[in-house]
Amino acid sequence: MYQVLLFDLDGTLTASGEGITKSVQYALCKLGREAEDLKALEVFVGPPLLEQFVRYCGMSEEEAVKGVHYYRERYNVTGLFENRPYEGIREMLETLNGKGYTLGVASSKPDGLVKRILEHFGLTGYFQEIVGSDPDKMKMSKADVIEIVLDRLGYQDRREAAVMIGDRNQDVNGARQAGISCIGVTYGYGSYEELSEAGADKIVKSVKELEEYLLKGQ
Repeated sequence: MYQVLLFDLDGTLTASGEGITKSVQYALCKLGREAEDLKALEVFVGPPLLEQFVRYCGMSEEEAVKGVHYYRERYNVTGLFENRPYEGIREMLETLNGKGYTLGVASSKPDGLVKRILEHFGLTGYFQEIVGSDPDKMKMSKADVIEIVLDRLGYQDRREAAVMIGDRNQDVNGARQAGISCIGVTYGYGSYEELSEAGADKIVKSVKELEEYLLKGQ
């Protein structure tokens, strides 16, 4: 069925909500805005930060740029390690590697942070390509990141063999724009309704169900 599996990081490989929401809360405080409770700020897990500060908080682009700067003050030092791989992720990646799949990471998080987090948790070796966004290009889309991974893996002309796996509608939309399939996961920060409305090709509720579905294609 698929040969190339592209994984989102936040909400798909790791439960990163604590570090992200606390860092957003920190940024809002620095901007003199009311900091909502951490649960409400989970809307920031997954989407590009600049876009979410504008959309969710109603900021001007200028203020949102400041918000991203303040966010990084905390996240890049402390928040990125307020995080953990989901139960069963390591075992699933090992199994998929053993079955001959090509694995990659396509994340909207800045490239250097993606690599630091995966290295910290000992997950780097499972992936043939790891790509995050360019921190100097705040408007870089999920589709842009996916395109880079496909190019590096040599699958730009074999898109039917690739699938994006993620927990938010941005993952589904990015996959659609890049012309590949998408599997949505509800164990992260997005809901079944969100993923369904975005048009995910398949939705699974657990790491185990994801692994079983992928192995059916062998």
